[in-house]
Amino acid sequence: MNARLYRSLYRIRRVEEEVARAYPTDAIKSPVHLSIGQEAVSVGVCEALRPTDIVFGTYRSHAMYLAKGGDLNAMVAEMYGKATGCARGKGGSMHLIDTDAGVMGTSAVVGTTIANAAGYAYALKTRRSDAVVVCFFGDGASEEGVFAETLNFASLKSLPVLFVCENNGYAIHTSQAKRQGRPDIAARAEAYGIPADRLDGSDVTGLLERTRTVLSGMRTLGGPHFFEVKTYRWREHVGPGRDFALGFRAESEAEPWVKNDPIPRLAALLPAAERAAIVQEVEAEVAAAFAFAEASPFPDPAELMIDIYQEAGNALACR
Repeated sequence: MNARLYRSLYRIRRVEEEVARAYPTDAIKSPVHLSIGQEAVSVGVCEALRPTDIVFGTYRSHAMYLAKGGDLNAMVAEMYGKATGCARGKGGSMHLIDTDAGVMGTSAVVGTTIANAAGYAYALKTRRSDAVVVCFFGDGASEEGVFAETLNFASLKSLPVLFVCENNGYAIHTSQAKRQGRPDIAARAEAYGIPADRLDGSDVTGLLERTRTVLSGMRTLGGPHFFEVKTYRWREHVGPGRDFALGFRAESEAEPWVKNDPIPRLAALLPAAERAAIVQEVEAEVAAAFAFAEASPFPDPAELMIDIYQEAGNALACR
């Protein structure tokens, strides 16, 4: 299991490091919100899921998409705005989807997929499915009205949805302490009658084990559960760089998280030959994905009016 977790964590880290490398060349055509430092949350939770389980995410969901099995080539091509992208080059980094892998969508609008996840869970319950839905979101989303409304609905209907709040302590440049009168987000879930855990986002094996236990209960007894996972974003809110020079947070705040990075800790547990083989395999896969994106065509101009919403009577020639 250590090798499997290491491979997933290392793969996500290397993909995002390559995104950061390529971004200044203007080859990537959309804003990027990197998960570097937060990978263990997605990996620990998604490793416990079945292929039939469903995930919803946010604009910072490269890690979730890959951890759940989303197509890497399609993700990178999407960021390049290419026709081979998972949204045919029209969604960008913030709108990733791979329905075959159970990745039902990510959104640029804070909090919107929380309600989407509950709706999907309601459908699963109606169909008497034993699949579950996992909804990833940040601490900033817990300040949106849809958060309170959805938790109430999920509790009322006993929906099979696991809410995962990736609490990195910041909404763009504003710390949680300056935004929330009660920073204990898990306690707010408990107030709706939803069992909640406070977990360490650097402990990937602990996250995996707790998720397995919780999902086992959800599949047999139903009902929602809530994880508040403390984690830390190493890069700036949006973009490939670092933002400590802006003054809203100190680099010393990041140091404990960097020292506790689960990737080198897991690497140290593996035989050298096995670790080297994983690294070689991942490096080749990542290089191939970026080559695929670069070689792919841009969408035909006719794509501009396809897959868009049209009200009756609108003269736009859409399909």
